[in-house]
Amino acid sequence: MRETEALKQIARGLRRDIVEMIYRAGSGHPGGSLSIADLITALYFDEMNQSSDRVGDPARDRFVLSKGHTAPALYAALAKAGYFDREELWKLRQVGAMLQGHPDRKGTPGVDASTGSLGLGISAACGMAKAAKLYGDAYRVYAILGDGELEEGQVWEAFLFAAHYKLDNLCVIIDANGLQIDGPVCEVMNVEPIEEKLRAFGFATAVIDGHDFPAIFSAFDKARETKGAPFAVIAKTVKGKGVSFMENNAAWHGSAPNAEQFEQAMKELEEEDA
Repeated sequence: MRETEALKQIARGLRRDIVEMIYRAGSGHPGGSLSIADLITALYFDEMNQSSDRVGDPARDRFVLSKGHTAPALYAALAKAGYFDREELWKLRQVGAMLQGHPDRKGTPGVDASTGSLGLGISAACGMAKAAKLYGDAYRVYAILGDGELEEGQVWEAFLFAAHYKLDNLCVIIDANGLQIDGPVCEVMNVEPIEEKLRAFGFATAVIDGHDFPAIFSAFDKARETKGAPFAVIAKTVKGKGVSFMENNAAWHGSAPNAEQFEQAMKELEEEDA
């Protein structure tokens, strides 16, 4: 696709679905879901070699949402891409529903890895990438992590593994929105300088505006061109992107909007399309 305006429109639609899903559920994680909407849009509607009519195809690219609590962004993209009926979105977090608070590979078409406990997803992504190398498969693996998630030691073990085995079929995307549930990442447990650390671990890197589609695709192009090393995209994003009262506000890490806030959020997101 690579038609920026069309992708922007898709991303705005995903943001509206994210807000409505969480509002209807009465719980969820809007901040980080909204911050990755553009990245998810770029992956599912341009970059990745996978589609709803190829669920389970061994040759498909894999995606791992390591920051599993931001599942609403993934669900919105999967519904838009035709993996399941959009009506399932409005059952988010309901007992017995397909879409639970964290991705479930066994229960949701299009989900490549069950995630939730931070740090586990990137380890699974490394395993997928290593398997492709062992069996001579051409698929690529993409994983989104949060910058707060980088505080988990397991993440860095996975990064060591990726670099040691030269997993150049792995693209790690860091959603660097600067906030986690307890406040600014730099105050809770500073993980900077992220790019320098990843380079020291053996990664090739790019630092981009995670809401700028040309920058996102330029980074993905560099990732595919890089040989002999895994690639990391440090995407500078805004937590709560698109909803004024949620932007850069850690209080919206895991809170659902009330009726008045929902109406305001939807109005703001709809006005972007005007």
